Amino acid sequence: MFCEVYFFDLPYHLDRAFDYLAIDGVKLGSLVFVPFGRGNIKRLGVVMGIKETSDTDQSKIKPVHSVVLSDFALTENMHGLCLFLKEHTLCTVGEAVKAILPPGALHGENMRLRTLLSLAISDTEARELLSKEGRGGIRSKGQREVLNFLIGKGECDRDTIRALPNVSSANITALVEKGLVKVGYAENIRNPYLAYGAERDTSEIILSTAQLKAFSKVEELYRSERAECALLHGVTGSGKTKVIMRAIDLAHSEGRRVIMMVPEIALTPQTLGIFCKRYGEGVAVIHSGLSQGERQDAYRRIRRGEVNLVIGTRSAVLCPIDNVGLIVIDEEHEHTYKSESDPKYHAREVASYICGRERGLLLLASATPSLESYRKAKEGRYTYIPLNERYGGVSLPDAVIVDMREELRLGNTSPISARLLESLEGVYDREEQAILFLNRRGYNSTVICKSCGEVLSCKRCSVSLTHHVSAEGGKLMCHMCGYTSPVVKKCPVCGEEKLSFLGFGTQKLESEVGKYLPRVRLMRMDADTTQGKLAYDRLLEGFRRGEADVLLGTQMVAKGHDFPKVTLVGVALADSSLHTGDFRANERTFALLTQVIGRAGRAASGGLAVIQTYSPKHEIIRLACLQDYNTFADGELKLRRELALPPFCDIVTLTQTSESEGELLSEAGRLCTRLKELLSGEIGKYPFTVFGPFEASVYRVNEKYRMKTLIKCRLNREVRAMLSSLLFEFSRTSDRVTLSVDINPNGV
Repeated sequence: MFCEVYFFDLPYHLDRAFDYLAIDGVKLGSLVFVPFGRGNIKRLGVVMGIKETSDTDQSKIKPVHSVVLSDFALTENMHGLCLFLKEHTLCTVGEAVKAILPPGALHGENMRLRTLLSLAISDTEARELLSKEGRGGIRSKGQREVLNFLIGKGECDRDTIRALPNVSSANITALVEKGLVKVGYAENIRNPYLAYGAERDTSEIILSTAQLKAFSKVEELYRSERAECALLHGVTGSGKTKVIMRAIDLAHSEGRRVIMMVPEIALTPQTLGIFCKRYGEGVAVIHSGLSQGERQDAYRRIRRGEVNLVIGTRSAVLCPIDNVGLIVIDEEHEHTYKSESDPKYHAREVASYICGRERGLLLLASATPSLESYRKAKEGRYTYIPLNERYGGVSLPDAVIVDMREELRLGNTSPISARLLESLEGVYDREEQAILFLNRRGYNSTVICKSCGEVLSCKRCSVSLTHHVSAEGGKLMCHMCGYTSPVVKKCPVCGEEKLSFLGFGTQKLESEVGKYLPRVRLMRMDADTTQGKLAYDRLLEGFRRGEADVLLGTQMVAKGHDFPKVTLVGVALADSSLHTGDFRANERTFALLTQVIGRAGRAASGGLAVIQTYSPKHEIIRLACLQDYNTFADGELKLRRELALPPFCDIVTLTQTSESEGELLSEAGRLCTRLKELLSGEIGKYPFTVFGPFEASVYRVNEKYRMKTLIKCRLNREVRAMLSSLLFEFSRTSDRVTLSVDINPNGV
């Protein structure tokens, strides 16, 4: 019997099966050590095929050395998912397997055991020992405590017993040596969210008329026993979560399992607070903020079938779950569902594959659906389920647009307008809460010399440094590579002390609020304040408990949160994302503004959104304030059709990276020439447009230069094969220039 082994960490042109002689225990999906090369170096690989015969010379086929990491061997479904990722994202098998397995799995199992103690004698014998005095009895007070505690208990955690009064480790050791107590071990599951399910809430979910209508359609699709996809399009505050919970209950009632996805780690505390109370220990959580051990423990629980609901961010869709009846992608429009590292998958496509395999329902939910999903729903490829009214009859918040140009003319140079300041004061006086949104962290966004015009930039990247302040003092930071340097007084080019600090981020906005409203308690939530483990949870729960009057932050405060006391939302720079040069700029700006405006007035007290902008007449800002998604989407789709942009075509970016700028430019030219040659052949019969090569929007990142070539096309098997051949060719011939392919990337 022979097995086909793929290795980890090999370049694309070597990503192929190597035949080995199978040994006992080798099966499809096994992780194995095998001898590789002339030196028979032991390498880790994965078995992706089992066969009776091999075309390789039998005398050259080596036997597998050993089977390892049995907990992480691929199941049949995981094996199929790896092949799907390889075909659809053009990654290597090794990259696909690494994405599916929990972090650190290939470096060894990270299982934690807890020590259990139990009586090695009967309860009756233990009582007799304790009743004896003098010789033949137990005189040690600590030992007597242990025996007395264990009577009638079965196995108990050693740490619990060690915490008893008068008990020491020596007491326990002595009892074990006497044969009175025996030691056992059990897996210690690390679950930082276990306390979320301490208070159970299994009460009936009461739906409004509109919600009941939406759920009835979801139920109809679920019971069709076909692979289905539905778009639940509900305005902010419409109660999509209640419909989703009823759908989960439906799947569980038939013994099916569910994946519930959220776009940000910041949303998991709120989501878990709701779902853990309902589904208790049957919930597993997966996101990048957990430790390797916690991720591996969640993986094992899911794989063993102990979990019927998986909640997490993008990678949750890759978990080893079988018998899936429902996958929910909440806030499905979010760009975080698309991976920017290999394998460059979109969670929606993987979820669609899984639901097709399991004949399950994929439920996409959003107040601002992606244009791709909206178009499919309008064309009937997805089932469209609208929810057009807020739950409980609550009105959408009023939105006021503030022209910041007028503020400047009136002499207000602060990032806070007079209207927003007045509204914040009102919130404080009424003992309500507010959210302030600014999609830019740091104190100042740019440091420039007024003498020579030099912008202080990163030494490793072609981006300007951002000014940050802290208790230790100021620093300049690169948000691309993390490079930092102290704040300087003199220009590094001309030596003049004429540095000017321009622009503002969340730190400066925090300072301005404190200056004008010193009584207001403000909580800042951005990448600088959420670096610790579970920092998101602590900040959000603190705000929910009323520990702050204002929550100020970047995108992580803008989406999905439900704070009943929030009656005001302020947006500091509403137009900052409109002018990025990306064709998705309008869509992202509309979605972001709609989502952040929707955080206000979710209770009966109503709400107000103050939108500060330098482009007050921009159509996108106006439509977002009106929460008019349909008008926006129809207009944007019309424009995309005329310009032949997604979703009316596919876009592929070919990115070449190198530390040598000269070699990069040479290889970029060679790639363009090769593309022209390919298009003159059979592949040229398909619609194809090539742009480039051109410099990436950030040309240099972490001392590596980047060139891009962009292709507009219609993806099919032949086009993917062509792209794969390009990767193979340039991987084999270019040692110092790497080529990567991203299909329908987040940005171009």
